[in-house]
Amino acid sequence: MDELLSQLRAAAEPTRLRLLALCARGAFCVSEMCQILGQSQPRLSRHLKLLAEAGLLQRIPEGANVYFQLPAGAEVARLILVRLPEEEPLLQSDRRQAARIAAERARAASESFQSEGMEWDEMRALGLDAEALEAAMLDALPPRLGTLLDIGTGTGRLLELAAPRAGHALGLDASREMLALARARLSERGLADRATVRQADMYRLPIADASQDAVTLQMVLHYAEDPAAALAEAARVLKPGGVLLVADLAAHGRADLLSRFAHRWPGFDDAELAGWFGAARCALSSTRDIPGPLAVRLWAAERMPAFNAA
Repeated sequence: MDELLSQLRAAAEPTRLRLLALCARGAFCVSEMCQILGQSQPRLSRHLKLLAEAGLLQRIPEGANVYFQLPAGAEVARLILVRLPEEEPLLQSDRRQAARIAAERARAASESFQSEGMEWDEMRALGLDAEALEAAMLDALPPRLGTLLDIGTGTGRLLELAAPRAGHALGLDASREMLALARARLSERGLADRATVRQADMYRLPIADASQDAVTLQMVLHYAEDPAAALAEAARVLKPGGVLLVADLAAHGRADLLSRFAHRWPGFDDAELAGWFGAARCALSSTRDIPGPLAVRLWAAERMPAFNAA
């Protein structure tokens, strides 16, 4: 009862209600919230501190910024938000400003990639069939999921597709530009309450052991310096019986890809993946080819139960 009362008291203020409604639409940093709500940073920081301490908002550090979003679950916050009138002028204004901020984020991120000569849509650059790979990934995922983790989420496309079947989907990426594009995508499609993103290293996932029903790595592993370590870390956060999906290039002889796209590995074969899965206490359960100018392969594995010392 004390926790519930604390959350209700924390939410019982007009600006804090606006902040909750805003963060239900996506993650925003303090400077962006100042632009959206038209209030000073010290004032909003105090409100955010109260909401975070009450457990109504979650702080996500990312470089020099800290983003705020609704935590997974957040039942009390959502119960409060459904009572807010959609036609409230202040909330309508906040939604318009939030959409503008999200669009500016995406534009700046896209311009950053272009100015540095980087290709952020690797599937398109390689001439691969993105739709066929996405369909194969969805087919390999269980129809219903409590939790889904997408490592190297990029622009968040897989999160967008899988969010309707998951209680909560989280995407991780090391690139702030990619995360900006992903946040804009999820916000535009109204999925911010079911799918979130944050910056993280694939070798040190900020996720609890055995907490995820499924983990995916789509076109990520060929960039890894140590694929075995990346898969072991992905397996660590999987529940026993959870699904680990890896979609990547099959073994190829294209040396130009290593230099042009900074690939670390010239694709993978079944024996390599089976060995790394086994070392991570996962059993390879199926494979599938996605035809194209470069062969793409989908490997599915299941997390094995831990041994009991007894």
